[in-house]
Amino acid sequence: MAFVEAELTQDKFLNGRLLIRQPRTGYRAGVDPVLLAAATPAKPGQSVLELGCGAGVAILCLAVRVPRLELTGVELQSEYAALAQRNASENGQELNIVQGDLTQLPDTLRQQSYDHIIANPPYYRREASTRASDTGRDTALSGETPLSDWCDVAMRRLAPKGCLTMIQRAERLPEMIAALHGRSALEVIPLSARQGRDAKLVILRAVKGGRTSFILRAPVVMHAGAAHAQDGDDYTAQMRGILRNGINLC
Repeated sequence: MAFVEAELTQDKFLNGRLLIRQPRTGYRAGVDPVLLAAATPAKPGQSVLELGCGAGVAILCLAVRVPRLELTGVELQSEYAALAQRNASENGQELNIVQGDLTQLPDTLRQQSYDHIIANPPYYRREASTRASDTGRDTALSGETPLSDWCDVAMRRLAPKGCLTMIQRAERLPEMIAALHGRSALEVIPLSARQGRDAKLVILRAVKGGRTSFILRAPVVMHAGAAHAQDGDDYTAQMRGILRNGINLC
């Protein structure tokens, strides 16, 4: 079933350069897909596949940042797939949406390779999480597909020297490294809420067939100060540039 208008909001991303319709309840995109797009080293004219694109926030943020990309998204939930297609159309972007399970891609996608694959997989293991009352939110946060399968599908669909960019909880970094070891050159960017705090999220970039040494970047700090002290956002200057102006993460 598709969402009805009363179930949707229209939200601004990248300082209003992108207007996204998403459900009032259920899974709603925040800053994470914007960070994912900002960390993707795509260049004009390249091809991009997003696994689990949801309403399309990450791949459409990338399209705003980098012109003339060939964009494809795969989304399991039909109502979110339809919403991603609508969001692309309303924002003047060409985006091919395929509704289906990423582990059972249609032949049309399995016969293709991509310069970039991006993904924001569910953060929580199904067996270790409590089911959310909303199906869309539950699937987005605690899907049934193992994280290793996300990595494997991405590696199979990447062109040689193509790049996988993923955002995930820091505690699950060992799973990603294990799934990608020996298949790619790895680079990790920790994301810390504030200076001196442990990173709760990481961005991983994996170049297929790369042979360079593992790189652990300096943490990207998201908020200024030791604690939230006043109304409004307290993002660092770097984060404001990423979230509002679409600059590269690094």
